[in-house]
Amino acid sequence: MKKTSVPCYIDIYAGCGGLSLGLFKAGWRGIFAIEKSKMAFETLKHNLIDKKKHFDWPSWLPVTEHDINEVLKNHRNELEKLNGKVDLVAGGPPCQGFSLAGRRNKNDERNKLVDSYIEFIRIVKPRILFFENVKGFTIGFKNKKSRGEAYSDYVLRELGKLGYKVHAKIIDFSNYGIPQRRKRFILVGMLEGSPELFFTNIDQDKIEFLKNKGLKAKVTLGEAISDLERKHGEITSVFSKKFKEGFYGEPESDYQKLLRKNPIGKLPDSHRFAKHKKETIVKFEYFLKNCPRDKNISVEIKNKFILNKKCIIPLGKNTQSPTLTTLPDDYIHYSEPRILTVREYARIQSFDDWFEFKDKYTTGGKRRKGEVPRYTQVGNAIPPLFVELSGIVLKAMT
Repeated sequence: MKKTSVPCYIDIYAGCGGLSLGLFKAGWRGIFAIEKSKMAFETLKHNLIDKKKHFDWPSWLPVTEHDINEVLKNHRNELEKLNGKVDLVAGGPPCQGFSLAGRRNKNDERNKLVDSYIEFIRIVKPRILFFENVKGFTIGFKNKKSRGEAYSDYVLRELGKLGYKVHAKIIDFSNYGIPQRRKRFILVGMLEGSPELFFTNIDQDKIEFLKNKGLKAKVTLGEAISDLERKHGEITSVFSKKFKEGFYGEPESDYQKLLRKNPIGKLPDSHRFAKHKKETIVKFEYFLKNCPRDKNISVEIKNKFILNKKCIIPLGKNTQSPTLTTLPDDYIHYSEPRILTVREYARIQSFDDWFEFKDKYTTGGKRRKGEVPRYTQVGNAIPPLFVELSGIVLKAMT
């Protein structure tokens, strides 16, 4: 690890790199990132290791995907040498085990990763912690053994035992320039200083932060993705002749101009349109014409079309998107009878257009448990724009 005045961090449960992208833009330097999915790590590596050279990766850790328990077991001595030398450990365990969108399973192995997180913090002892998870993280399981304790209470208590002052809040990212009504549990821990001050400062600093980027606090879905509409043109995909990819239209908002800076080519990355059947297009056209926007379609209409899907939401152009899940067929584009593309997903999550996504687009069946395709990578990420603001605030507190 190079000696530098630039604050350094480790990203654990890193996913495709949304957190690291935000910290990179905020002027932090990465040491390494831990992510067990080969697919998600390929995206992180391509953008932030190969292209941006953002990490001072240690020689003892191979530059590949890793499970945190494997790193704790095989590299404990190296981790112990980092004790007290790391400014920040960023990242929280995978969110699916805690999600309100799916069934809450107290025996889910992913939930046990909370203990691995606590162990990692105990060994490395960074000055600051930044931890993100879903709202369900704050809700207790109903069983006799835990008495319904929420994971958030458990984490706060265990970090307190390690000497951290900890503060946590549910944050609505839609108040920070993100075109999405996405609420997440954000925890900040500090060995010295006031973690409460972080939450005060992000609210005070966001006005100038967004102003410097030419953004307003509330960005609509149309302002995020209108330049990616299919009407702007399409071409047969060079990666698969079965699919069409979309062209850019002229940028129509400051948000689009910001995320289109330094593009990687004339075609947007990962802007491949789904290949819908004719009957699906007819259904979507009906939903767009007859159903309220930003709400799940009614049981009556689902019955009319014999639909078993739990959630189908026609999106509104002039409002903010609902929380994106990892399932793209939950949403219908606001003006075109189709689901969103990966690039549209990424725009809504505030990823820059130069950030390219890797590996397959979707998965299904039993593979869903182990694979992390592009839609899932984006849907699981924390919006980099919010992390950038957070990184600037945390940097001032180091």
